[in-house]
Amino acid sequence: MKEAKLDILEGTLYPLLTRLKNAELLTYRWVESSSGPPRKYFSMTDKGETFYKELESTWNELANAVHQLTQNSTPL
Repeated sequence: MKEAKLDILEGTLYPLLTRLKNAELLTYRWVESSSGPPRKYFSMTDKGETFYKELESTWNELANAVHQLTQNSTPL
């Protein structure tokens, strides 16, 4: 997220991940760490993959519509 310059606080990210897990879109597993507490690794479920593909399709339709509007419009 840092590489994409997304500044997301833990107080925002973890509640979101919990909601996605509760909606059965994500699952997680605990992995012991040699340096510190165990870590939680999230992955998408089949339901999450399906939902992601639907979101991606909707996003692409919106992005294409905005692109067409901005390419075909004349300045005011």
